[in-house]
Amino acid sequence: MPLGPQSTHPQVATAYRGRTVLVTGGAGCIGSNLCRALLEAGVQRLVVLDDLSAAEPWNLPEDERLTFLQGTILDPDLLQRAFAARPAFVFHLAAFFANQNSVEHPESDLQVNGLGTLRLLEAARAAGVERVVYASSGCSVYGSQAPLPLREDFVSLNLDTPYQITKLLGELYANFFHNYHGLPVVRARLFNVYGPGEVPGRYRNVIPNFIYWAQRGQPLPITGTGEETRDFTYVGDILEGLLRCGVLPGIAGQAINLASGVETRVLDLAQQVNALTGNRAGLRHTQRRRWDTHSRRRAAIDKARQLLGYQPRTDFATGLRHTLAWFQNHHKEIEQAARF
Repeated sequence: MPLGPQSTHPQVATAYRGRTVLVTGGAGCIGSNLCRALLEAGVQRLVVLDDLSAAEPWNLPEDERLTFLQGTILDPDLLQRAFAARPAFVFHLAAFFANQNSVEHPESDLQVNGLGTLRLLEAARAAGVERVVYASSGCSVYGSQAPLPLREDFVSLNLDTPYQITKLLGELYANFFHNYHGLPVVRARLFNVYGPGEVPGRYRNVIPNFIYWAQRGQPLPITGTGEETRDFTYVGDILEGLLRCGVLPGIAGQAINLASGVETRVLDLAQQVNALTGNRAGLRHTQRRRWDTHSRRRAAIDKARQLLGYQPRTDFATGLRHTLAWFQNHHKEIEQAARF
């Protein structure tokens, strides 16, 4: 299923050729697809650091240019090994994921998302990297009361989970390293990313879980009324935005939303998944989680269009079909790896 790995931007299409790139969290949904895109773009060497706490090694592409380091970004020795390759570009995707997990394990969340990001930025500064792209969360930093569409100049201090807090903390560290040390950092605020590569599980996102349950003939749980909306963004569009964030000039120090710019009701999502999978079990309503106070989500992507020339190209129905096809092609691996 197409992810659009070759950038549509002529400058971006050649910028990674012959270069060395480090991707933390590179075995996850976004990371593994980013690795494929970078390899297709002609990188000379690709270093991936991932502790596999929320990813599977079989998700990574097989290529002699790829070096996989298994472990946590909290490990100074492992970080030193990763930066010994002298990467020109760093994509920092590694995180303690996600909201419910952070509520149950707030100290681990703070360690990985806070201290881990700090150590990553320190190592990047010492190595003199050309650009760091920090994967922030647009579903986190804006809080639940922000006006729609969500714009980059609005940030809330009234957040609902430790994960949201530490994602904002990572942005603050990124700002400090850019403003004080001159480290070129771009903060990419990602919205509800979905697509091939995400294994379902207790702490995973709604789309892989819905597909997993629907394939097993189970009713899909709606936490709330189902009228809640999210800005679901296909991973292929996210890749295009991240690749541009990595190399385009004049954007260091910026926060940029990467999203579809379209609201989709959770009820509509569930009905589409059931229709695509032929699941007749329907829906079931469950109690809303205490921390889930975001009734609507839709990002403004004007800034991304202006600075990056970013334009999402995959509509929601098409993205769902690509994701379902990936599930069908990796049925055995997913059954073994699902983490509920």
